[in-house]
Amino acid sequence: MQTEDPALNAVEEPMDFIRLSLNEAVVIKMRYDTIIRGTLQAFDTHMNLIVSDVIEERPFKEIDAESGEEIHSTKVREIPCLFIRGDSVVLVSIPNRVIT
Repeated sequence: MQTEDPALNAVEEPMDFIRLSLNEAVVIKMRYDTIIRGTLQAFDTHMNLIVSDVIEERPFKEIDAESGEEIHSTKVREIPCLFIRGDSVVLVSIPNRVIT
């Protein structure tokens, strides 16, 4: 597999990908469709993550009182530093790297 980033050629197992992502911007998809964007600071073998400069996007659904229709929106909040428990992580990606 050829990549634009030579460091990704060193990926032989999944944890290598996470290790090479330290101090990089990452996008983390969580259970219940929550998206976390931030800088990966630390991780362990259970995929527990510490992420800084976090922007959390959480889907939100409410019922309009007048029409009774569902209104879908996204709540966004900024968090300086966040611990993410590994069993809630669905995927981790690096938005600035392209694999060809």
